[in-house]
Amino acid sequence: MPATSSQPRRPRSGSRRDEAARLAVLHAADDLLVERGFGALTIEAIARRAGVAKQTIYRWWPSKVEILLDTLIEDSEKRIPVPAEPPTLESVRGYLRGFARFLTRDPAGKVLLALIAQAQHDPDTAKSFHARYFGPRRGHERDMIARGIDAGEFAPRLGPDATMDALVGPIVHRALTGSSIPRDLVDTLVEDLLTPRSD
Repeated sequence: MPATSSQPRRPRSGSRRDEAARLAVLHAADDLLVERGFGALTIEAIARRAGVAKQTIYRWWPSKVEILLDTLIEDSEKRIPVPAEPPTLESVRGYLRGFARFLTRDPAGKVLLALIAQAQHDPDTAKSFHARYFGPRRGHERDMIARGIDAGEFAPRLGPDATMDALVGPIVHRALTGSSIPRDLVDTLVEDLLTPRSD
């Protein structure tokens, strides 16, 4: 469920943003989400924490969801990029272990979990989440699996999309329920879903 710089950017309105102020807003939103949760997160609180005017935020972003998406996209690109090198079982295993750490230890992982939860009952959040984050990242993940199949590294019984769902789904589920994500879970998923079976 990881995006890259090639993903479509949301159109901006208003004047050109000051980079320091932009980063202050993103960091403030990230921190406040972890401290207070999605429901208690407000534009007013973000503005106070970032030291910018509320009107300035509204010139740059239409909602707190779009701020959080900018935070998530930038942090995902830096911390859990989809491997671009020729895929192997080890590179996929490393990617999934990194994703598990991202969800359980990184404040940006909390942003991802909050947006997944919010998207379940807010159609606007779901649309923006899929267009800006999930769709582009899933495209890169799908390509990673397809390249591994073409190279003979993987022999999954499922197609690339279903394979990624099966690999990532248990990790996200455990993170959403506050459970730990053991390394042997990731190892088992990779071995069972990507390696050929003799039967």
